[in-house]
Amino acid sequence: MVRWSRCRKWPFALVVGCAIAICAEPWPQPPCGGEAFPPYPTLETSPTVRVWKSSGADHAWKPPACTGWTPSDSSTIVVTAARFRFAESADGLRRRIGAVSETIGTLYWSTTQKRWQKLILDAHALAAPDGDQRRPDFSPKEVAEGQTLFFQQEDNLFGAVTYRMRIRSASAGRLVFDVENALPIRYLKIPVFQPGEVQSIYYLEPDFSPKKDAADVWRYYAMARTSGKASALIGGHEASAINRAVALYRRLAGIPTDQEPPAAR
Repeated sequence: MVRWSRCRKWPFALVVGCAIAICAEPWPQPPCGGEAFPPYPTLETSPTVRVWKSSGADHAWKPPACTGWTPSDSSTIVVTAARFRFAESADGLRRRIGAVSETIGTLYWSTTQKRWQKLILDAHALAAPDGDQRRPDFSPKEVAEGQTLFFQQEDNLFGAVTYRMRIRSASAGRLVFDVENALPIRYLKIPVFQPGEVQSIYYLEPDFSPKKDAADVWRYYAMARTSGKASALIGGHEASAINRAVALYRRLAGIPTDQEPPAAR
């Protein structure tokens, strides 16, 4: 299910789904000791994706303290909430998180080309943020609480970008990690995002619902934010941002990334 929220000067949302309407819409709230918003959908209706646009210093979104993010006068926020089946333990998810090279070939639905195409063209782990010191994928033991890892990923929009991944929590009952660009991101050789202006944070935990079908089910909450003046580049391309977010969710959940239907056409 896709709910498309546009929040500019005031937190109002344009909801696209069953009908088009204008309604009050809260800001996103990750699962930090309280109820997540948007809430987790059912296993059958996953994922839910929403997009917010925050602009203007007086009405800018203030990130919850648990994210560690600072406020930005202008930002675009994309949130994906889902449930998915995963028969392995948290170690299996840690392996997927560390397997940077396995993201190569991740597909998403291009709303401009009207077809499935590669989102991630190349990716590899790095021994250090400077230079191209390639190394093997990170092992599950390296995806440990307190660790800071670096990798480079080349996508079909910005090319090769060096990212910093911090493991906030890595226990059997909760995985939390964040990712941000460690170096400037350039488009046509022009810097468009300074370090730390492209961020995402991921929360994964077992679903302890008493329902019979809750066995081996995990909850997924991902929040991505682009900040700074170049965040306006996302404007008018929300459907593409949604499809990119869903591709990353599907890859981690073990769902074919080109599974029909796409989240947004």
